[in-house]
Amino acid sequence: MSARIVRVGRSSAGLGLFAVKPIASKALIVTYRGKKIPTVEAHRREQRSGAKYMFEVNRHWSIDGSSRRNLGRYINHACQPNAEAVLRKGKIVFVALRAIAPGEEITLDYGEEYFDLFIEPLGCRCASCAIKARGTRARPVPRRRPL
Repeated sequence: MSARIVRVGRSSAGLGLFAVKPIASKALIVTYRGKKIPTVEAHRREQRSGAKYMFEVNRHWSIDGSSRRNLGRYINHACQPNAEAVLRKGKIVFVALRAIAPGEEITLDYGEEYFDLFIEPLGCRCASCAIKARGTRARPVPRRRPL
C-alpha cells in the first residue's frame, strides 16, 4: 500500500499516528483492526492486565486492537480531537472531523470511561492540556538536523 496517508511516529504521548498527506474533512483515515471478542472478556482483560487496546463495538462485542499491525491503535487521546470513531458495517473506522494537514497528529477523544481508567491517574498529555499546564502557547518541536 504505497499510497498510505498516515505514518507512525514520536508523539508527546509516546507513539502516535501522523498525516503524511492532507486529509479532507469527513475522509476515512484508518480502520481499527483486531480480533473480535465478547465485551465481557474485553472488560475482564482491562481489569486483570490493564489491556488498553480494547474498542467496544456494542454491548456484546469489542475489538482487541493490540496487534502492532493495527494502525488505529496509534491514535492518541486529545481533549480537542481532529478525528472520530464511526461504526460502519460492523467495523470501527476513524474519520476526520476537519481538514488535517501533513505532519499533524491524528487524535481522538477516548471517552469518559477510558479517560477515568487510564489517562486521569497519570495526567492528560494532549496538546491542549499541555498548553494549559504550561500557561503558554504551544511551540513547534525542533527538528533534528541530519548528520
